[in-house]
Amino acid sequence: MKNTGFLYDDRYLLHVTFEGHPESPARLVAIQRHLAATGILEKLKLITAEPANQRWIEAVHKIQYIMRFEEACIMGFPDFDHQDNSVCRDTYEIALLAVGGILRTIDEMMNGAIDNAFCAVRPPGHHAEVDHAMGFCYFNNIAIAAKYLQRKWEIERVAIIDFDVHHGNGTQHSFENDPSVYYYSIHEHPSFAYPGTGREFDTGKGGGNGYTLNSPVLPGRGDEEYKKMILRDMVPAIDAFGPEMLLVSAGFDAHESDLMSNVNLTTEGYDFITDEILKVAEKHTGGRLVSILEGGYNLDILPILVENHIRKLLGI
Repeated sequence: MKNTGFLYDDRYLLHVTFEGHPESPARLVAIQRHLAATGILEKLKLITAEPANQRWIEAVHKIQYIMRFEEACIMGFPDFDHQDNSVCRDTYEIALLAVGGILRTIDEMMNGAIDNAFCAVRPPGHHAEVDHAMGFCYFNNIAIAAKYLQRKWEIERVAIIDFDVHHGNGTQHSFENDPSVYYYSIHEHPSFAYPGTGREFDTGKGGGNGYTLNSPVLPGRGDEEYKKMILRDMVPAIDAFGPEMLLVSAGFDAHESDLMSNVNLTTEGYDFITDEILKVAEKHTGGRLVSILEGGYNLDILPILVENHIRKLLGI
């Protein structure tokens, strides 16, 4: 059995969104309760959060944006940059805790205390752009994590795999000119799927051309299309890149029961994705990976999908 870390902090519940907002504290409550009830929690190395040093936030986001975000929360604004981005007075501090917890998890892994990890954080991050918030995201957790791996731990090649049903526009844009970070995303497109980015022809820019790969999935295609694209696109691309470290944007909103999407991925389809990611990690990073929660809004199925994902990280 692997030594798997689990990042969770009760303070993540203090980021309170407006009533009826899909990205609510109830998501983490459901996950935590389910993992405890199934006995999985006791098999994990629990990691608590500490606020990230602002210099790591500045590795991805402009200082003016960081200050603007903090001010919006201090002033008690109901949202930030868009009405979908619901905030409260605590949101800025909790966003710092989300990043800080992930960076602490990376330290645990790089120090050999854990083999891999799942980070049950909120707010999510992969839509956050350099200078504006999008899609319930304020700081781009996974982009900051990649920069941290490179700058603190001197990792030269980081791969990011994003299986949230929505394209991680912020993550792609953070690294589209950077050949040291490979970004792969499989997501729904077109239909109503947010944010409408992530086309096949988006392959990076300048020196980063060829280090971005998107696999858009048409509505209703389900498991078989995902399996085809993962094997055709993701696996050979990551093999060719040869990452030293693997980060995963783990979004569980592609499930057939989640109203945020129409691609109809099943529970077994999610198991397949996790299996293939773990094969890639074993081949290139010695099994080291950090998986970071993004979307997933059906509170009945989300905890089960997270449990299944963690079971595979544990190797049980």
